Amino acid sequence: MHDEKSPQNNNSIKVSVAFADPSAIGLFGLAIVTLVASSNKLGITDGVSLIIPWAIFLGAAAQIYASVADGKLKNTFGATAFGAYGFFWLGMAMTWMIQNGVFGETLQNSADKHQLGFAFIGYLIFTLIMTYGAAGIHKILFFIFVFIDILFAGLAVNALTGSEAAGLTAGVAELIISLLAFYGCGAAVLNAHFGKIILPTGKAFIKR
Repeated sequence: MHDEKSPQNNNSIKVSVAFADPSAIGLFGLAIVTLVASSNKLGITDGVSLIIPWAIFLGAAAQIYASVADGKLKNTFGATAFGAYGFFWLGMAMTWMIQNGVFGETLQNSADKHQLGFAFIGYLIFTLIMTYGAAGIHKILFFIFVFIDILFAGLAVNALTGSEAAGLTAGVAELIISLLAFYGCGAAVLNAHFGKIILPTGKAFIKR
C-alpha cells in the first residue's frame, strides 16, 4: 500500500513579512552622532566623554539595526553602508575610551594616533566606492557620501600630520553630513507617511 497525497497537500503557502524602510532611523542615527561629534571638532565643545554614548547608541546601534533590516529587504547597498558606518562608530567609541584611560594606563600610553590615520584611509577608500553607488539612488544620499569622503580625508590627514586645518575641514564636513542626514531622514519618513513627495531628494545621477 502507499499513501496518495491530495492536491491540497501539494500546495505551499508563501508568507511574506513586510518591513518599513530602515533608512530613516539609520540616517537619524548618523545625523545625531555627527552633529554631536562635529561640535568637538569645531571647538564648540570640549572632550569626547559625552560623545561616546551617542556614538554607541545612535551612530552604532541605530545604523546596525538599519543594516540588519536592509539585509532582510535584500538591499545590499543599504545593509553594507549602515553596517560599515555603524561599526565605525563602535570603533571610535572604544578608541576614545582607550585614549581616556578607561581600559588602563598601559593601553592609553601606548596609543599611536597614526594608526587611526590608516583606519581613516581605509574608510575613505570604502566611502569612495559607496559614493559611486549612492549616485544611483538620489542626490541627497550622494552628497552625504561626498562629504563623508571629505570627512575621512580630513581625519586621515589630521591623524597622520596633526594638521589643524585638516581637522577643521573634517569638522565642517561632519556638520554638513549631519544637516543632510536630518533632511534625508525627514524625507524618508514624511514621503512614506503621506504617500507623496513632501521633501524631494533629487533624481539619481546614474541610471540603474
